[in-house]
Amino acid sequence: MQKEKPKRTNNPLAMRARILDVAAALFQQNGYNGTSIQDVVQAATTTGGALHHHFATKKALGLAVIAERVAAEVQETAIKPVSTAASVGEGVATFLDNVATTLDRNQVVSGCPLNNLALELSLADSDFRQAVSTVFDEWREAIVVRLKTDRPAMSASDAQDLATLVVASYSGAMAMAKASQSAEPLRASARQLALVLA
Repeated sequence: MQKEKPKRTNNPLAMRARILDVAAALFQQNGYNGTSIQDVVQAATTTGGALHHHFATKKALGLAVIAERVAAEVQETAIKPVSTAASVGEGVATFLDNVATTLDRNQVVSGCPLNNLALELSLADSDFRQAVSTVFDEWREAIVVRLKTDRPAMSASDAQDLATLVVASYSGAMAMAKASQSAEPLRASARQLALVLA
């Protein structure tokens, strides 16, 4: 009779996900440069070998956080409300209100993960610059698609410009909210964008 193989108790995919979650949270809290691989290992309760099995370098980990965690957050919090609302204006208003409400509930503004990494890393490394730029481009393009659906007569260049205004307004308002530790800049931007998008 053949012996049963022992069941595998570790789960590489779950470990990889946990490392990404922990790294994303630490980058948000301390910045990419302020977070060491050892910080991630300790917070994820794993080993250096396990981390390096999934991410050969800290840069590889950082790029994965942008592609798999930050981009997913932008998709869920910013793109989905615009794509599913009755109008682009309603979608943008919902998105900004949701973010402001979350900031009020948390009583701390740590900033937008995409903005934080863009400001910290874009000048330092072209791969990071491309990674954050890709997320911004996808966000802007989702707004362009919705604008063209809502307003078929709008030119492509006007749709691009208006989508850039929406993303830039949010990014700037979030930076101001972080500096002031208040959600009011987001609400002020929401009020003005509502007029522009009406």
